[in-house]
Amino acid sequence: MRVLVIEDDAILGAALQEFLNDQGYAVDWLQEGESALKELTAQVYDLLLLDLNLPGISGLDVLRQLRRQGNAIPVLILTARDGVDDRVGGLDAGADDYLIKPFDLSELAARVRVFGRRRSGQVQPVIDVGPLSFDTIGRELRCAGQRVTLSVRELSVLEMLMMRAGRVVTKQQIINSLSAWDADFSDNAVEVYVYRLRKRLEGTGAVIQTVRGFGYLLDVESVAGA
Repeated sequence: MRVLVIEDDAILGAALQEFLNDQGYAVDWLQEGESALKELTAQVYDLLLLDLNLPGISGLDVLRQLRRQGNAIPVLILTARDGVDDRVGGLDAGADDYLIKPFDLSELAARVRVFGRRRSGQVQPVIDVGPLSFDTIGRELRCAGQRVTLSVRELSVLEMLMMRAGRVVTKQQIINSLSAWDADFSDNAVEVYVYRLRKRLEGTGAVIQTVRGFGYLLDVESVAGA
């Protein structure tokens, strides 16, 4: 999942970017509203974390402009404004959720996971595909009950395939979801991660097929017949 953070506080912004990267998300970070509006016109994101007290155009005005433009990106407001009128104003302007500073990072992570589940249509926090079980909260994969150790990137790629089990996931979808500005994530990188996953899944009955010219598919039939 690709996330854009708009936060003018350099320490907090950098901390949020690092924390969410560690959670397996591709995260870009900007510090003011005008740049955010330009970036959101040029690039598709899955979630916007938006501070309200920004230099120049306010976060609330950024949100209003996005909604007037028909941009339906999910928005989670992060702000120190804790009054009821502030919360109502943010939600009425088109925000999907509201988190008051200071907040616990574990709560932020939980709320971001909710948006991820909504995006994929996944209701439960655990994704089960045949012998594979992926805990999206603990970021842990198990196969037939045994823990499988994967890197953050490998987990993220496999998560996309498991959420769309039986359907093709294109290379470009993987790149768009996992690439941040400072990340060198290319077709070749996707192929490397898929190769590693195939090696890790050997003998499990779960097969990642290449659909030539399109992308990859986690073979549900092979899983079911294992």
